[in-house]
Amino acid sequence: MLVDEDLHRHATENLVRADALLFGRVTYEMMEAAWRPSAPTAARPAWMEPFARTIDAAKKYVVSSTLDRVDWNAELVRGDLGKAVQQLKRESGKGLLVGGVKLPLALTELGLIDEYEFVVQPRLAGHGPTLLAGLSKHVDLRLVSRLEFGSGAVAMRYEPRR
Repeated sequence: MLVDEDLHRHATENLVRADALLFGRVTYEMMEAAWRPSAPTAARPAWMEPFARTIDAAKKYVVSSTLDRVDWNAELVRGDLGKAVQQLKRESGKGLLVGGVKLPLALTELGLIDEYEFVVQPRLAGHGPTLLAGLSKHVDLRLVSRLEFGSGAVAMRYEPRR
């Protein structure tokens, strides 16, 4: 992924428009290691600081059967994933922002994602996880918005056709 100021600004705007973040264990641990205030910041450009402050302050829910506890303004989500997320969605005003690879697949299978945003980077990697790999059924989407960045990355937002 190419990291630049425009993409960080966009990510910060996405965080602000959500009531909370919903992560699986791997994504939570990765984000915590990178963005918690105690994380090393010497090499971080100043334009990353708004994102760092916003994600640090954000309410977080972590779906995990292996973690015993979380902190960093987070709560564990246990039990039936569908019921737990439906309850969080009822409590939410602006919505939940979901990150990761496995958790979005599980939530898509349950029909619990109201909007998708895919950021296509101008780089061919040739490796890494495939988003939504193993999805059991097609989900038809309707393009809601498209935003191009100076780096050549494109953010496309979709809603499921129901």
